[in-house]
Amino acid sequence: MPELPEVETVRIGLEKYLVGDVFKTVQVLREQSVGYPSVTKFTKGLARKEVISVERRGKYLLIHLDSKAGLGVHLRMSGRLIVADKKHKPAEFLRINIKLESGRDLRFEDMRVFGRMWYVPPGETFEDIIPALTLLGPEPLGKDLTAKYLLEAVKGRKQAIKTALLDQTLIAGLGNIYADEVLFQTGIHPLSSAGTMTKPDAEKLVVAIKKTLKQAIELGGSSLKDYTDSQGVNGKYQHSAWVYGRAKQPCRVCGEPIERIKLVGRSAHFCSNCQTKMRGRPTK
Repeated sequence: MPELPEVETVRIGLEKYLVGDVFKTVQVLREQSVGYPSVTKFTKGLARKEVISVERRGKYLLIHLDSKAGLGVHLRMSGRLIVADKKHKPAEFLRINIKLESGRDLRFEDMRVFGRMWYVPPGETFEDIIPALTLLGPEPLGKDLTAKYLLEAVKGRKQAIKTALLDQTLIAGLGNIYADEVLFQTGIHPLSSAGTMTKPDAEKLVVAIKKTLKQAIELGGSSLKDYTDSQGVNGKYQHSAWVYGRAKQPCRVCGEPIERIKLVGRSAHFCSNCQTKMRGRPTK
């Protein structure tokens, strides 16, 4: 699933190519890709709306339109949001196509069909239409993510620190790839109990989270399967990853092979030689 750096990279591209353009017509090729309201209201509501700005909240894209309307997007597993010229053929998995007044298309492609788009009518807010937004934790690149906040948030938690970091109510936008990366950079084993975190651990984690996400955004995110930016270009972070996707390859620091385990249905990559902090293990 695209994480914060990938979604932020898409946001930057959309803001560059969409702001000031107008949604001319909307074609829905798969009804289930519309999260709200009905397909008819979705297409009629978006038609003739000008794009004012593009915001990101966690892994959600929030496109602000004129008349105080909006378009919410979640890419989920395989969604792609691309601004394309007519000369570029649509992908096989095109689900929603918005023709722009500039002559380009805003294409929502989604092979696994878990992604969603929501129309936000005038008078409603994104939170009204997408209630999950109200449950999100602080933005990791914002001032609200501090060592003090993180310590308080994991206090008493017996789950693995890796699992805690994936909780979107704890930190919005941080996902599997970058949780592995920041834990490696702070020397923390992913199976360590979240509640054993110390103040120095929290301080190092916050620094690593902000540094890693900023670096990933600069590199256009990570392209492992389906992800591309708003122009269809792959990200490059995966080529410099410390541990994610590098199972059995030598650690870039000590040379020991990177390990990969399953943790609550997700993979966790780590170096057992470099990651020894917070040794307390979570209870089953």
